[in-house]
Amino acid sequence: MTGAAGGRVPIDAQSVDAPLSRSAVFLVLDIGPDDDDLAAVRDVVSGIDGLLKTVGFRDLDAHLSCVVGIGATAWSRFSPYSAPAELHSFVPVSGPVHDAPSTGGDLLFHIRAERQDVCFEFERLLLQALGTHVQVVDEVTGFRYFDTRDLLGFVDGTANPVAQEIAASALVGDEDPAWTGGSYIVVQKYLHDLAAWNALGTEAQERIIGRSKSDNVERDSDTEVRPSHKSLATIVDDAGVEHDILRDNMPFGRPGSGEYGTYFIGYSGQLWVLERMLERMFVGDPPGTYDRLLDFSRAVTGTTFFAPSRDRLVDLAGLATPPAEPRNRNTDTDTDTDTDTDRDRNTDTDRHRDDHDTGLGIGSLRRTEGHTS
Repeated sequence: MTGAAGGRVPIDAQSVDAPLSRSAVFLVLDIGPDDDDLAAVRDVVSGIDGLLKTVGFRDLDAHLSCVVGIGATAWSRFSPYSAPAELHSFVPVSGPVHDAPSTGGDLLFHIRAERQDVCFEFERLLLQALGTHVQVVDEVTGFRYFDTRDLLGFVDGTANPVAQEIAASALVGDEDPAWTGGSYIVVQKYLHDLAAWNALGTEAQERIIGRSKSDNVERDSDTEVRPSHKSLATIVDDAGVEHDILRDNMPFGRPGSGEYGTYFIGYSGQLWVLERMLERMFVGDPPGTYDRLLDFSRAVTGTTFFAPSRDRLVDLAGLATPPAEPRNRNTDTDTDTDTDTDRDRNTDTDRHRDDHDTGLGIGSLRRTEGHTS
């Protein structure tokens, strides 16, 4: 799901492994109830690569990228065909002290760039195109905090897979061949009680996190009296195999409103890994030894999505019925281009109806020469 090779700037949609950025927007939307709402959303999503290029070419060094995730409920509206094997709505987790709520959402747009204004412009144009056909469920703007620390003062994302490990951890493999290269996504918004956290002192904080604060050195788990956040977030299956996820968490905050938090976003090729991690954090392993970080960080949202690979989006584009004109769409378009696009869609539709028996109909996203997923 990567963009370009040979140093070319990757600004294709669905670049799950895009580098950690200085700025990000996490936008969760619900689709309106009517058929024309769904059709308009399909139309916009099908052109997401074009929108990325429109904004991204203003500053290639900003490395603009966007991953589109589709929720379980919305999936059944988009297509009558089988969903990815593990896709289902976020399952709330109830622990002895803390809960992880399920808050829903049809679509996720994970927008990343090195410049906040580039993220802003992409989101502005995206929502302008979607118009009244969607409702904003949640919108968070995140930022890099010093050397990728969270607002609790610790380096975040240390255990992320790198290089070839990313595909093995974050992308669906041959076990679900229809959706190989896609990724399951779990997002949660956490709000921090910084006053209580800072009152603990560094030594107590390090015991809870499982790493040193100043130099990010991992503490020995064998010496832990109670499992640390690091230990509980590490998933090992019954065969002794450790399963990583790809995190792209971002701090966010509004000091004037007393709001400080972390937006958690985890990508995985297997949803059960993310769910097991949350169960261990909120319930504990053994039960009752929940993650003490939750005493200071409260989960207020929780949603699951699936991001098909870009190639899969392209392959499935012809399955969609050409959408109706959006109600709040920019009308400054070229008529001849629209006519050619409609003709291409009809040709693609006939071909894909013959060649595919599963899929997600989301418009007419086209393969762009020189880019691969």
